Amino acid sequence: MISFAHALRLTLALILGFATFASTPHALAAPDAAPTFRSAKPVWLEGREREMNLTVGFSATVPKPASATVTLRLTGVILYRIFVNGQFAGHGPARAAHGFYRLDELDITPLLHAGDNVIAIEVAGYNANSYYLLNQPSFLQAEIVADPKVLASTAGAGRAFAAHVVDDRVTKTQRYSFQRPFSEVWRLTPGWDAWRTIVTTTTTTPELAVQPTKTLLARGVPYSRFELKSPVRQLGVGAVEIVSPPEKIWKDRSLTKVGPTMAGYLAADLTTIPSIELQSVRTLPSAPVPATAYTGAPVTLAVNSWSTFDLGVNRTGFIGAHLEVRKATRLFFTFDEILVDGDVNFKRNDTVNIVAYEFAPGTYDLESFEPYTFRYLKLIVLAGDCSASQITLREFTNPDAWRAQFASADPRLDRIFTAAQETFSQNAVDLFMNCPSRERAGWLCDSLFAARVAQDLSGTHVVEKNFLKNYLLPEKFAHLPSGMLPMCYPADHDDGIYIPNWSLWFVLQLEEYAKRSGDRATVAAFRPRLHALLDYFKPYENSDGLLEKLKSWVFVEWSQANKFTQDVSYPSNMLYASALAAMARLYDEPALATKAEKIRDVIRKQSFDGEFFVDNALRRDGQLQVTRNRSEVCQYFAF
Repeated sequence: MISFAHALRLTLALILGFATFASTPHALAAPDAAPTFRSAKPVWLEGREREMNLTVGFSATVPKPASATVTLRLTGVILYRIFVNGQFAGHGPARAAHGFYRLDELDITPLLHAGDNVIAIEVAGYNANSYYLLNQPSFLQAEIVADPKVLASTAGAGRAFAAHVVDDRVTKTQRYSFQRPFSEVWRLTPGWDAWRTIVTTTTTTPELAVQPTKTLLARGVPYSRFELKSPVRQLGVGAVEIVSPPEKIWKDRSLTKVGPTMAGYLAADLTTIPSIELQSVRTLPSAPVPATAYTGAPVTLAVNSWSTFDLGVNRTGFIGAHLEVRKATRLFFTFDEILVDGDVNFKRNDTVNIVAYEFAPGTYDLESFEPYTFRYLKLIVLAGDCSASQITLREFTNPDAWRAQFASADPRLDRIFTAAQETFSQNAVDLFMNCPSRERAGWLCDSLFAARVAQDLSGTHVVEKNFLKNYLLPEKFAHLPSGMLPMCYPADHDDGIYIPNWSLWFVLQLEEYAKRSGDRATVAAFRPRLHALLDYFKPYENSDGLLEKLKSWVFVEWSQANKFTQDVSYPSNMLYASALAAMARLYDEPALATKAEKIRDVIRKQSFDGEFFVDNALRRDGQLQVTRNRSEVCQYFAF
């Protein structure tokens, strides 16, 4: 879980000493003021706010004012994408803690034309636990304002938003991964998206019910630019054949360990699930396509055929394409960050890297609802006949990652720097994530290193502030012991699993944040929460003052070191001492500094064998016996 961020910091350490910041203007997030709606109220289809994987389309028709700026103000659960006259205009909201909702405010004036304009908002309410999005009742709260007038709103002044179920998206699908909610399966007919452009004067929608009042927060972070990227080349075309399913069908935790929330949700016939069906599809060998640039020209895909494309680098965003469907077609977009034996393995990283479509004959412009990460995209047609053109990925990234500039006489260093910017931009959209693909989760520890890189690349700490404050806002964290911080957040830890020692990274990051930002108010607000964390650890202190027999998942690193975490984990205690010392400095509490030094002295006496630090000690017959387990990462913790 320290993968991308730690690597970024190490590779950038020397380079960034010579980086400069772009002098061109850039859009910073608005101040952290208390946002509000002029008139709108939160709404959802009556009685269906807890329905799983329900997608609802909201639309309102408004005239373009003669001169005023037109602002779309909105928030909701869980995700939405915005269209103005059928043109993509945004994706949100930024994530927040349980019971809090970040407000988006978009100037849509440049997208309006004379006369009536259709503003459409497509909202997915998942109602499922995950590491990525919170399990909270679905709603949308939105208004369109041209000061001082409210042109349209949900259950407020102006024209009402009309609503309908977007039943083109299949509701009963497997999860994308154990850590993320539902995968995408669509069944489309021509005109399925006409609601995004049809002018209507609807003023009442009786099926909508007003939901409880929401606590609003400022967005706090910049908006993605949503730039469109095309593949650089087409890698191959060929045929597939249907074969017998493998003797052992791959089923990851998204099917087998989905927890009580998902119990009984999927259909009993798993063969209808894309990740199961595609395991009976074999790609036949074929000659590669000559290495020519991809132009967006149509690629014909008949029954049992495939075509693969290369974006040149890993990117994160929304998959798009234009489809001409001549016969009823079943099309699968599969994708991954690497090729395995020259092919895309959609299940390589314990994910379901598939977006599945069924089409009636007609013309379609597609874009996935969820963001995905890949370099290689493979289209597979198992029925029908179609042509795909204008294949794109709409990037979902942090634009401030590109403020820093670097150039050297060594092109290898330049490539490392550019790769670091790409990696960071995809992992820091609204909070610091450990990866933008399988999890999209805000993990502690990763966030400490990512925050350092954020300052280096963007010159700001706005994403870090959002990340930290999400940990401050809830009164308590469900399913966790009193005082414990979640290992990643915002997330639902319904199984009660936590990493006790991972909470200590939060303290180290908060101290660094204080130095970077000067934000003493946020630091002071965390004091009771951090003391509650120390109270959690006190019962685990042994007679030597070391933490012993920590519960749940004691994690050090994805290596052999994870086998050396009981009964006394010296890396965990090294981290404990660092956290105590950090709190001593943050809050001027010298007693904590004294305690930290005593722990360090005990660790040096017990763990250091004259050459290296040993990872752990075991309690046998009442005596603590130091092992001979010595890992590389333990030495880093000691440093």
